[in-house]
Amino acid sequence: MNKKVGTVTEQERDEIQSIFERQNGLNELAKILTADNNELYERLVRDLSETTSKFQTWWDVMSQKYKWESAENGNWEIDFNDCSIYLVTPE
Repeated sequence: MNKKVGTVTEQERDEIQSIFERQNGLNELAKILTADNNELYERLVRDLSETTSKFQTWWDVMSQKYKWESAENGNWEIDFNDCSIYLVTPE
């Protein structure tokens, strides 16, 4: 179930969209990269860890700032088109 719980500014939307796209790109790279190239693999792991941390921090900061409703087993999603934030819970 999706329930709109708030919005963010366009600047905040742009920030999480950039992090989201980087995370997706790194995840795709992880699917094709092998540990054979140790230096590149270690950099990927480090970058992915840092990006995942930035992603979670953004959600933590915004949820505190805007006091979004939350739920057990729920997560928030953003609609990049209109900056809306949705609480997504299992049905």
